Amino acid sequence: MTNTYTYHVEMTCGGCSNAVQKVLGKLGDKVTNVDINLQNKTVAVTTDLSSQEILEALQKTGKAVNQLS
Repeated sequence: MTNTYTYHVEMTCGGCSNAVQKVLGKLGDKVTNVDINLQNKTVAVTTDLSSQEILEALQKTGKAVNQLS
């Protein structure tokens, strides 16, 4: 089942958003869409994976991450 989860990620620059894109990209086709809003520091992920699996992947960026929805 596909779900969309939204996270607050402490991103301050394009390099931060690229790091997010990179770690989520490593999950392959389990992630169908990623919407990064650098200004609001949010990342929306559409995926077949659990919210916990996405959270753990985002934590690999070294940035503070909290799930919003």
